[in-house]
Amino acid sequence: MLLADTDILVNLLPLTSETQGILDAATLARLPAGASLVNVARGGHLVEADLLRALDSGQLAHAILDVFAAEPLPATHPFWHHPRVTVQPHVAAYSDARSGAAIVAANVARFRAGQPIEHVVDWNAGY
Repeated sequence: MLLADTDILVNLLPLTSETQGILDAATLARLPAGASLVNVARGGHLVEADLLRALDSGQLAHAILDVFAAEPLPATHPFWHHPRVTVQPHVAAYSDARSGAAIVAANVARFRAGQPIEHVVDWNAGY
């Protein structure tokens, strides 16, 4: 129901077995005609052929893509020349060196103090 009222779908999901290929023909068809897609999470979420069909049919008006199944995106890929696709240079989540260093330093201190470190990837969850 939510997708039917979504003008711009922004994907920020972690890539897990449950979200692999979630942006497929069925999902895109549930958006209102003329909606747009922004994918800044992982290339594995998107079924690229389904997106191209949705754009060519007019189901989707535009897609802004920051991640791809193959990276770097091959020079021959249709996304580069499709009039309804904006290719971003994979910079949706710029990391600031100072803030990143502060997090690492705090985690080193926590580890040395016998405390649990923060911002740990849960390999079982996939993120």
